[in-house]
Amino acid sequence: MKIGIVGGTGKIGEGMAMRLSQIYDVLVGSREEEKAKSTCEFCRNSATERGLPCNLKWVSNQDAVREADVIILAIPYKHLDSTIAGMEGFEGKVVISPINPMEKQDFFIFTPPAEGSAALHLKTLLPASARLCVAFNNIAGSRWRDIDEELEYSVAVCGDDQAAKVMVMDIIDRISLLKSYDAGPLTMSPVIEGMTALVNNIGLLNQMKNVGIRFV
Repeated sequence: MKIGIVGGTGKIGEGMAMRLSQIYDVLVGSREEEKAKSTCEFCRNSATERGLPCNLKWVSNQDAVREADVIILAIPYKHLDSTIAGMEGFEGKVVISPINPMEKQDFFIFTPPAEGSAALHLKTLLPASARLCVAFNNIAGSRWRDIDEELEYSVAVCGDDQAAKVMVMDIIDRISLLKSYDAGPLTMSPVIEGMTALVNNIGLLNQMKNVGIRFV
């Protein structure tokens, strides 16, 4: 299976590439070729130092979509429309959105678009055959990149395509100590995305680092 990461050079995208490339063939996408190349070199060096496998290839964002079986959109909400505009190749693909529309003032605020969530807005931008799922929303970017530490979090997954959800949950359950949970249809995406603001506020207001979610 090939996993393409659109925005693979950001903090979250790079961390995902480091983790996922130990298990899958990963395509690190970027608008800037040199950034994608540098990310791949950094990930390979980190893996080599630790004796870990690493299957990475740097590509453009468009090639990450075109060549991958599963696409992760590791981009800020503010860049969603401009990134998707003009891109093609999403038809029939599993697309994972970890995108959270938020603003930070004295604390974090969930700021969804008119559709109710980033995912529901994204659905209007993708072809009807794209198999959209929400996942990975509540894990801090710094935790992804710290590959010497296990990720002991629960990951809520929602989407309208049950087979796509099962595929995404299988990917999640292969990463570190993550545990996936079926959270229902895509209409649950506002709840999942909004929980990120909650998690960030708990960390901010209680001087806690790497706050996450676990269902027990």
